[in-house]
Amino acid sequence: MTDNHEHPYIPKLKQQLNDRKIDRRDFLRTATLLGMSATAAYAFAGKVAGGGMVAPAAAQAALPKGGTLRIGMRVHEIKEPQAVSWTEASNIIRPVAEYLSYTGHDNVTKPYLLEKWEASEDLKTWTLHLRKNVTWRNGKKFVADHAIWNIRRVLDPKTGSSVLGLMKGYMLTEFETGEKDDKGNPKKSTKLWDSRAIEKVDDNTFRLNCQTAQLAVPEHFFHYPFFMLDPEENGAFKPGFSGTGAFVLESHEVGRRAVFKARKDYWGTGPYLDSIEYIDLGNDNSAWIAALASKQIDGLYEVDINQIDAIKALPHVAIYPATTSQTGVARVRPDTKPFGDKRVRLAMRLATDAQAVVDTVFRGSATVGEHHHVAPIHPEYAKLPPMKRDVAKAKQLLADAGFPNGIDAEIGAKVQPAWEVAAVQVMVEQWKEAGIRVKINTMPAQNYWDNWTKMPFGFTSWAHRPLGVMTLGLAYRTGVPWNESGYSNKEFDELLSKAEGILDVDKRREVTKRLEEILQEDGTIVQPLWRVVNTAYDKKVLGFKMHPTQYIFPEQLAVKT
Repeated sequence: MTDNHEHPYIPKLKQQLNDRKIDRRDFLRTATLLGMSATAAYAFAGKVAGGGMVAPAAAQAALPKGGTLRIGMRVHEIKEPQAVSWTEASNIIRPVAEYLSYTGHDNVTKPYLLEKWEASEDLKTWTLHLRKNVTWRNGKKFVADHAIWNIRRVLDPKTGSSVLGLMKGYMLTEFETGEKDDKGNPKKSTKLWDSRAIEKVDDNTFRLNCQTAQLAVPEHFFHYPFFMLDPEENGAFKPGFSGTGAFVLESHEVGRRAVFKARKDYWGTGPYLDSIEYIDLGNDNSAWIAALASKQIDGLYEVDINQIDAIKALPHVAIYPATTSQTGVARVRPDTKPFGDKRVRLAMRLATDAQAVVDTVFRGSATVGEHHHVAPIHPEYAKLPPMKRDVAKAKQLLADAGFPNGIDAEIGAKVQPAWEVAAVQVMVEQWKEAGIRVKINTMPAQNYWDNWTKMPFGFTSWAHRPLGVMTLGLAYRTGVPWNESGYSNKEFDELLSKAEGILDVDKRREVTKRLEEILQEDGTIVQPLWRVVNTAYDKKVLGFKMHPTQYIFPEQLAVKT
C-alpha cells in the first residue's frame, strides 16, 4: 500500500454509510483507524448526512494566556510511568509525556505525535509516520528510534505494562523460560513474535509487522500508560523528567500535590496556562466540595453521584457529565477457594440484582451491566437475553459445587470514590440471601492498587475504552498484566484474537456475542452497571470538555484572569 492510495475497505465503508448500514460514529472511527484523515472523514460524513459536519478543532486559538489552574485529584506514587494502573496517575504524567495518537471526546482516533498511518489490506502491516516538528524538552527531535524504543519497552514483560494485554495477540509469542513454578509447571514469558515485528523505515517512519490482523493499533497507542518517554532517561519518573509535552514537572509530593510549569518551546498548540497544580485533599469528600466552594481549587477530577446536589448549589461551578464504558466489577480469582468452581462464580451473578444496584447507588442514572464487560456504547456490543436474578438457582449451584451451607469470603474495596463501596454494600446484602456471606475490607486507593491483582476477591473500577475488544484484551486474555482474576480460557483467547482482526462491525459483533456468552457462563466477574461520569469546574476555566476516559489535557485549558 502506498501513501497515495486509501485502504481498500474505505470505499465499502463509504457505501455502507450511504446505504445507512452503519452510522456516522462507526464510519468515522473505522475510516480514521484505516488512515483516512479526520478532515476528509468528517467532510464525507457531513456530505452524506447533510449539514456542516466538520472535524472538531484541535485547539481553541482565542483562549487567554496566563494563570494557574488547580485541580483536586489524588496524587499517587508513580514508580513506573508505563505501568500505572489508574487514570489519576496518568493525569500526572500526561502534561509532560504524550501519545502517538489521540482518541477524541467523540471516540474518533486521530494522529498526535504521529502525522499519519497506513494499514495493509489484511491489517497485518501498519506503516506509521511521525510528525517532523516534535521535540523533547532538551531540544532533541523526536524520531522513529525513540518510538520503537518505547514500544519495545512496554512489550517487555519486565516493565509490567498493561499495553502487553492489548498487543500480545498480534505482536508477541509465548515461550517457556526453562524454569518451573511452585507447582512444577513450566514458567512462560513473551517475546516479539518475529525479529522484524518492529521495523524502522527511516528517521520519521517505522512499521509494525503483525502476526495476526489487528484493527485497533492506533487506538492502542492512546492507552493511558502508553507514554512516549525519553530513552536517554530510561523511562524514569521524577521532577524535571524529559517529555514532548507542554509542561515540566516541578514537584511531585505523594498525597499532597504535583506542580507543573509551562514550556515556552512546546512544539504544538498551547499551552495557555502558566502552571497547573493537582492537589490531593484526602479521603473526605466534604473537603473536596469545601475547597471548590471556597475557590481554593478550580475543578475536580471526579464528582461522586452523592456530591451532585451540593455542586449544583455552587453558582460559580459547572458540572460536566460523560456517557462512558466505565464500570466496576466484583471479580474473583479462580485459583483460590471457593472460586475455582465456575458454578460458584455463576451463583454470584445469579444472586445479584443489577437494577437494584443502579437504582440504589446511582438513582437510576447508570445502565444495568450484563456481567460480560462489553458496553452498549461499544460498536461490537451484542445484546444478550437479560440475566435475571434467581436466588433459588444460585443456592442450588452452590450446593452442587459442594457448598450446601453457602460460602464465606472477603472482598477488597477502595474507600474513594464512594460509589464503589456503596455498590459493594448493596451486592453483599443481595448475596447474603443465597448464602454467600461476604465481609468488606475497605482500604485507601493506593493500598488497593498496590495489591489489586493479588486479591482473591476485589471490586475494581475499569476506565472507558472505545472498543469492547480492547477491554477484553486488557482484562481477560490469558497471562496479561491486567488480568486481575487470572482468568484463562483457550476458546475465549482464540475468539478474541479473531474479533480483533475483523473490520466489518456486524461480523465482529457475531464473534463478540460468543465472547460475552463465555464470560456470562464461565467468567470471573459480577458486573452490575455502566456509569455516567461527572466532574465540575469553576466557570472561569475555559476549553474544558469531559473526556470519557477522564484524561485531562492541560495544554487545551485556560483560565479567565
